[in-house]
Amino acid sequence: MNTNTAKPVLLEKKYLFAFILLSSCFMWWGIANNITDPLVRVFKAIFGELSTFQASLIQFAFYFGYFCMALPGAAISRKFSYKTGVLVGLGLYAFGCFLLYPSTLTQKFIFFCLSYYILASGLSILETNANPYILALGPRQTATRRLNFAQSFNPIGSVIGILMAQILIMAKMPLDEAGNIHIAEHQISDTLAIVIFPYLSIAAILVGVWVLIAMTKMPSVSDDSHHIHLFRTFKDLFKKPNYTFAVIAQFFYVGAQITVWTYTNFYIPEHLQVTPEVALRYHTGALVLFGASRWVFTALMKKYKVQTLLFFASAMAILLSLSVIFIGGMAGVISLIGISAFMSLMFPTIFGMGSEGLTDAEIKVGSSGLIMAILGGAIITPLQGALIDLIGVSYSYFLPMISFIVIGAFAFYRIRQK
Repeated sequence: MNTNTAKPVLLEKKYLFAFILLSSCFMWWGIANNITDPLVRVFKAIFGELSTFQASLIQFAFYFGYFCMALPGAAISRKFSYKTGVLVGLGLYAFGCFLLYPSTLTQKFIFFCLSYYILASGLSILETNANPYILALGPRQTATRRLNFAQSFNPIGSVIGILMAQILIMAKMPLDEAGNIHIAEHQISDTLAIVIFPYLSIAAILVGVWVLIAMTKMPSVSDDSHHIHLFRTFKDLFKKPNYTFAVIAQFFYVGAQITVWTYTNFYIPEHLQVTPEVALRYHTGALVLFGASRWVFTALMKKYKVQTLLFFASAMAILLSLSVIFIGGMAGVISLIGISAFMSLMFPTIFGMGSEGLTDAEIKVGSSGLIMAILGGAIITPLQGALIDLIGVSYSYFLPMISFIVIGAFAFYRIRQK
C-alpha cells in the first residue's frame, strides 16, 4: 500500500515572487512603526507645553488610524481582492507621509496627529490584506508558520526605522548642557524639517513599490460572490471563543509592544543617566534581538506547538517586566531589551491562531478584527504616558506586564483546548 507521509510545504514555488513582494510590505510598515517610537520625546521638546501624555497622542493618532480603517480594508478584500487592498494601503501610506510636509509649514501639533492618522490608515488597510494573503498562499497546515516567516521581514524594517530615527533625527536634535533635547523657538522649523525628511524619503520609495506590485501578476484570492456582509460575519465570528480571545490578546499585545519600545527612550536615560541618542542605541539593539528571535521562534515551530511557545514567551516577558519594575539600573535595562526577544513571537502567532477554523470568507473579515485590535497601541500607550507623569517610568511598566498576563492566558486556553 502506498501512503503519502510528506509534510505540507511551507510555500509553493509558483507563489515565491508574490511572497517576496508581500513580505517586503511587512518591512515597509515596520519602518513606519519604529521611526515613530522615539518621536514622543521629540514632539514634547518641539511643542514645549505638552505633557508626556499629550505628546503620546501622536501614538494614539497613529494606532487609532489602524482601528478605523481595518473594516474598510476587509471590505476591499471582499469586494475586490487582497491585491487591491495592498495597493490601496500602500498608496494611502505614501500620501500620509507626504502630508507631513504641509503639517511642518503650519507648525501645529494637531496637523501632525492628522498626518500620522492618515499614514496609519494606509498601514491598517495594508496589514488587513497582507496578513491573510500570506495565510492563503499555501496549505492551511503551515499557515501560521508561513505568516511568522513573512513577519520576520517586519523586524528588518523595524531596525531600519530605528536607525533612520537615530541617524537622521535624534543625532541632529539640539541638546542642552544636561544632554536633554532642547529646542528654542527659532529652531522649530529646522527641527520639524529634520523629523519629516525620513518620511518623505520613504514615500518616494513606496511609489516605486506600488508600481511594481501593480504591474506584477499575483494570485487574486478574491471572493467570487463579492458580497461584503461585514457585520453579519462579525456577529458569527464573535460567537467563536477562540477568535474573540485572539482579538483580546492582540489588543493587549500591541499595547505592550508599543509601550515597551516608546518608553524605552524614557526608562534608559533615567536609569543609566545617558542622552536620548545613546538610549536609542539600546533601542536599536532591542529591535535587532526582536528580529533575530522571530527567526529562531519560526524554526522552533517545526518541533514545538505554537501555543506552547506562546505561553513560554509570555511567561518570560512577565518575569523580565518584574525586573524592569523592581530592580532597575543596568539589570533593568537588560531585562527591558530582553522583553523584545519574547515579543517577537506574539503578533503573527496570535493572528494565525485566531484565524484557525475560519472559512476563507470569515478570514477576510476576521483579519480586520485582529488588525483593529491594534487599537491597543492607541489606548495603552497614552495610558502609560499618564502613569509616567503620575508614578514614574519604572512603575508604569506594570501596564505591559498585565498585557503579557492576558497573552499568557490566551496561550494557556489554547493548550487546554488541544
